Amino acid sequence: MHFVNAQKVCKGMELGEIPSERQIIKDALHVAWPSVLESFFVNLAGVVDTIMVGSLGSYAIAAVGLTTQPKFLGLAVFLSLNVAVSAIVARRKGEGDRESANRLVRMLLLVTLLLTAIISTLFVVFASPIISLVGSQPDTHESAVAYLQIIMGGMGFSTVSLVLNAAQRGAGNTRIAMITNVISNSVNVVFNYLLIGGNFGFPALGIRGAAIATVIGTVCACALSIASVMRRDGFICLRAVKGWIADRTSIHSTISVGSSAFVEQICLRIGFLLFSMTVARLGTTELAAHQIGMNMMSMSFSIGDGFSVAAVTLIGQSLGRKRPDMAKIYGNVCQKTGLICAFVISSVYFIFGRNIFTLFTNEAPILEYGVIIMRILSLMLFLQIEQVVLLGCLRGAGDTRFTALVSLISVTCVRPGISWLLCYPLGLGLLGAWLGTFCDQVVRFSMAFIRFRKGKWTQLKL
Repeated sequence: MHFVNAQKVCKGMELGEIPSERQIIKDALHVAWPSVLESFFVNLAGVVDTIMVGSLGSYAIAAVGLTTQPKFLGLAVFLSLNVAVSAIVARRKGEGDRESANRLVRMLLLVTLLLTAIISTLFVVFASPIISLVGSQPDTHESAVAYLQIIMGGMGFSTVSLVLNAAQRGAGNTRIAMITNVISNSVNVVFNYLLIGGNFGFPALGIRGAAIATVIGTVCACALSIASVMRRDGFICLRAVKGWIADRTSIHSTISVGSSAFVEQICLRIGFLLFSMTVARLGTTELAAHQIGMNMMSMSFSIGDGFSVAAVTLIGQSLGRKRPDMAKIYGNVCQKTGLICAFVISSVYFIFGRNIFTLFTNEAPILEYGVIIMRILSLMLFLQIEQVVLLGCLRGAGDTRFTALVSLISVTCVRPGISWLLCYPLGLGLLGAWLGTFCDQVVRFSMAFIRFRKGKWTQLKL
């Protein structure tokens, strides 16, 4: 969506008018569908990656699964910056302040490059103790270490792409981020085929091949993202301004929103890490089944994530135009649409759960776990999708302190605590871990729903 075309979103709002219901839904879907497709294809690439790695055996699925939480812990600071970028750029877009938005993006791009150099080096050097900490077994340790070193060694391409795409989403240009990620993940899948098993004359590198394929995909994403911010007809154009330091208001807002979002990310990663360690102790078979289940949970998450991105954009722009009434309306539309999608996905998971697991493996113990996991997930994803959308609404308004509190209570404490209790003292094993996850989703949904209904988030200044 170009700078001129983007003005059509939420049209009539500057005049205090309330668009028709049809126009409201159209605006929401216009921003949401590229984000939904983007998130879907990103997670689909992860699923395909797991399927391809699964051809090496259950140990390979478990090894790649062990790297997930350390990888996201390393990305925590960048993901928190992205929350701030999207929220503030959306607010500046609503205010019509293009220069402030672009100066902020340029400054945060430099910050991203500096932090990437430090974090990437630390993860490559200390990959082995990190993987040991998350509960690796003798048959998974070496492969997991190699995978993590390659992924984190090439993370610079990913972090640059993340911050630029976050800015584009805040400006309402969700199609750009979608195209970037669809192409890069398609490249990832192609090189998975070439490098994991060694096809068309390429070397058979196994798990290392999967990691290299991922990095090659992020190189493409980085190139496309940089190209997207060089076009002068876009709201986000790094050539449109000369300075590299943002204005004081934007810097203060970035620190306020970003620091709270960082605390939220740390709470999330600590909670997920503790949860992952709990599951890893159950054994390689259980961890492999759990990793497949988490892949399917990510697929359903992609729907909520897409509407969450739409909520950040539409709510941020509405509040920038001094229209809190429209912010609430768009939030409600995103929730209701997400609920419809949840019903469709839930039906597929409940009916075809075992068949879906057979795409990854034919090992009988894993398939037995798969039926249980997919039944729980088919019920849980209603709460999952709704809480993701609700928390996206709050982040779009800059209410990241509350979202950090939600993560601290629910993800850091409730999920690992209840999962451990059910897994070991009560002896439920992997079932206990997924029941603990269900409790986490209940708590997150309840807290986010109450906060959204109170409406205080519409009064925050950025």
